[in-house]
Amino acid sequence: MSGTGALPPVRVGQAVDAHAFAGDDRVLRLGGVAVPGAPGLAGHSDGDVVLHAVADALLGACALGDLGALFGTDDPAYAGADSAVFVGQALARVAGAGYALGNVDATIVAQRPRLAAHLPAIRASVAAVLDVEEALVSVTATSTDGLGFTGRGEGLACTAVATVLARTGQ
Repeated sequence: MSGTGALPPVRVGQAVDAHAFAGDDRVLRLGGVAVPGAPGLAGHSDGDVVLHAVADALLGACALGDLGALFGTDDPAYAGADSAVFVGQALARVAGAGYALGNVDATIVAQRPRLAAHLPAIRASVAAVLDVEEALVSVTATSTDGLGFTGRGEGLACTAVATVLARTGQ
């Protein structure tokens, strides 16, 4: 396909985001949903590991850089920012590259809090942020059975995979 000008019909991006629990009164936000029962996550923005991983996976699918390069932690404009802003910017860049979202699959890695009861709301919220049907979004959770920083309850991580589809006429 090189040199033909045609876009590959499907591209895939994957990402990982991780944050430590904050020592302040921050609210834990996952996929845009406030989750009780654990401290919030440290970060320059709201620390939402789900939306950060989703945004990075979208950007990665089109080789458009990453959140750190686009929204630096030294930029005061993003201090405490709602991570949905980052997803919106990633979607706009994906569209600018000639692609549309295919689907997203995210896995939250957490020893605490227990997330099973919150997953439907997180899935619905991520779908709303992406402006797609819930059928195109999967959000699951797992623990590391006590291993690593998540297993010790020091923070959370999230992995995400996104597929993007070339828009017709591109």
